[in-house]
Amino acid sequence: MDLDFSQQRRQAHLLLDVLADEKVPAVRSLLEVMVEPLSASLAAAPVEDEDLTPEVAAALDRARASLADGNAVSHEEVLREFGS
Repeated sequence: MDLDFSQQRRQAHLLLDVLADEKVPAVRSLLEVMVEPLSASLAAAPVEDEDLTPEVAAALDRARASLADGNAVSHEEVLREFGS
């Protein structure tokens, strides 16, 4: 006999409760994709490979060099400066 929706939901909760901790993030991600169709579309979308302009390429090079030199600004610093 098939389970009704209420029983299926309870069974799903029970399975989640006994799931190994390291597997919970994967299940959460799967559920998010199932609940949010846009997330599924974005996850399946091909990566666009756009040509970079010389200006953008130079800006990226400067940013990477700055990070390599340890000149990064933390998320917390940005929030302090610009508010949350």
